[in-house]
Amino acid sequence: MRDDAPLKDTAGGEPEQPEGERPKGPPLGEVLEFMRLLWAVDHGLQSTSKRMESTLGLTGPQRLVVRLVGRFPGITAGTLAQILHVHPSTLTGVLKRLEKRGLLERKADPLDGRKALFALTESGRALDIPSEGTVEASVQRVLSRMSRTRILCTQDVLTALAQELGGVPTPDEEGSEAGPRKSAPR
Repeated sequence: MRDDAPLKDTAGGEPEQPEGERPKGPPLGEVLEFMRLLWAVDHGLQSTSKRMESTLGLTGPQRLVVRLVGRFPGITAGTLAQILHVHPSTLTGVLKRLEKRGLLERKADPLDGRKALFALTESGRALDIPSEGTVEASVQRVLSRMSRTRILCTQDVLTALAQELGGVPTPDEEGSEAGPRKSAPR
């Protein structure tokens, strides 16, 4: 199927899927099928995160924080929360657990003593590498099989959905004090 080819409507109002891409089970329609896939992704994220905890000692969210702190040494909790689209209080437990395990170190910001700057310890840097069995490795494999156009279109759809659900600020909200909404930590 071409990246930009629209789905054709059938006489029954159901979109016609290209061969090989037909969902299993009864026809659900575009909205319910999309929601079914979102739940499947969420379930996969949860399962992989649990598996990562038992094999790598880090959950998916903890590993993402390690990777981000590794990429941006000296990052504040507030900036991390903005990148992750969560309220800073949601991130506090993750940061404390990583600090307690000796993977992160916290230093006072010399310009603003109320803020903490986070960096990886030597043990944290040892985990800041691509690893099999992670959510990241799965995402990398899938993205490597997709065209840039498909990736950008998918990001557009996911961004719009996240904005609609309140998980990502809209461009109008980005400049306001609305900020990201709280989400449950995982």
